[in-house]
Amino acid sequence: MKTSIAQLLEGNKKWVAETLKKDEHFFEHSAQGQSPKFLWIGCSDSRVPPDQITQTAPGELFIHRNIANLVVEDDINLLSVLQYAVEVLKVEDIIVCGHYGCGGVHAAMTGARLGLIDQWLEHIKEAYQYYSWEMEQLPTDEAKARKLVELNVLEQINNLGKTSIIQKAWENGTRPSLNGWVYDIANGQLTILHEEITNARQLKQACKFERKLLHDQASRL
Repeated sequence: MKTSIAQLLEGNKKWVAETLKKDEHFFEHSAQGQSPKFLWIGCSDSRVPPDQITQTAPGELFIHRNIANLVVEDDINLLSVLQYAVEVLKVEDIIVCGHYGCGGVHAAMTGARLGLIDQWLEHIKEAYQYYSWEMEQLPTDEAKARKLVELNVLEQINNLGKTSIIQKAWENGTRPSLNGWVYDIANGQLTILHEEITNARQLKQACKFERKLLHDQASRL
């Protein structure tokens, strides 16, 4: 049966009642403010709810979501969230989380025409072209799609590290760290793609700069 608006509102009532049973002061405390330690940048896909897959409560994750979990340099929405998280909330960790089976990544790979979103997906298409050497080594389209999901996360970590917001924080000797994860819808598991990044040197090692060098060296062999 299709969920109706009325069912959503009824679900809210049940959630409030269940929450108050566990902690009668929950909403009083929640209304006093937030102090999350994490900023989650994830995909808008309805199958990847950040709080559920990490078992975090309201107030623990500051969340930004968009199609294919992109960090775009002129996206004022993302940058506003990032600045507020870093400079006001003082989050300690930023997590960019992609997921296997991402429709945005698949559309970028296949060149599917979807309308306005095509312009947004150009950012993934550029990454696909950049990493073509790695992609060509993979045997199937599914393997390529999974690999591009992972590479896209690294690309967004790199984009985060290039923002003046993160650079300023690191220059001042403060967090946040940058973390790249991928979620597997087929089994519910989160996988860490690399160790946390806390400075520009680690960013260079983890992201595309050294990968490009390795590609260039391999091409000469």
